[in-house]
Amino acid sequence: METMKGAIFDLDGVIVDTAKYHYLAWKKLANQLGFDFTEEQNERLKGVSRVRSLEILLEIGGINLTEEEQEKYRELKNEWYLDYIKDMKTDELLKGAKEYILQLKKAGIKISLGSASKNAVLILKNLDIYDLFDAIIDGNQVSKAKPDPEVFLKAAEALGLDSSVCTVFEDAEAGVQAGKAAGMYVVGIGTKENLPEADRVVAGLYELLV
Repeated sequence: METMKGAIFDLDGVIVDTAKYHYLAWKKLANQLGFDFTEEQNERLKGVSRVRSLEILLEIGGINLTEEEQEKYRELKNEWYLDYIKDMKTDELLKGAKEYILQLKKAGIKISLGSASKNAVLILKNLDIYDLFDAIIDGNQVSKAKPDPEVFLKAAEALGLDSSVCTVFEDAEAGVQAGKAAGMYVVGIGTKENLPEADRVVAGLYELLV
């Protein structure tokens, strides 16, 4: 790994845990469609786009919907999700996340977000860390989902840096694969067995504090 000049963070599971709110919204939708949706099944939706997430949910429920109906339900799910996250407070930041970003900034490292979330800006503002980012690349600027490296390549470009000097922080296998495909050093947040392709694995950003 060359010296890190840019740090690119995924949002969910790295900086904040909004996964529970996604789960509650998808579960509410499943219940409305007449079936249950477990936390275990929800693992299949991690790091996956909203379009694909609904497809997986419908597969689980054995339900066929027209494209028009699917669009309606995606919007409904997002409305419920936004209701959940608009009350998020700074105490929902994951342990060490803000401190680690500040540590990197102090060292002169540029900071970007690389997330599939279309609500990233709202979340960062609610958590009072929006101003810490030099660039934000989210679901509104990318068309290809991870493991495609598009989101991380755009983040490096937005920072004005080459991929080789950027480090990605990811908690999902698809995200780790995207970081590697972008030619970046990848720090996995989780366990080595869940993220075998990461260059380094830590339990959380707090482990990187000095």
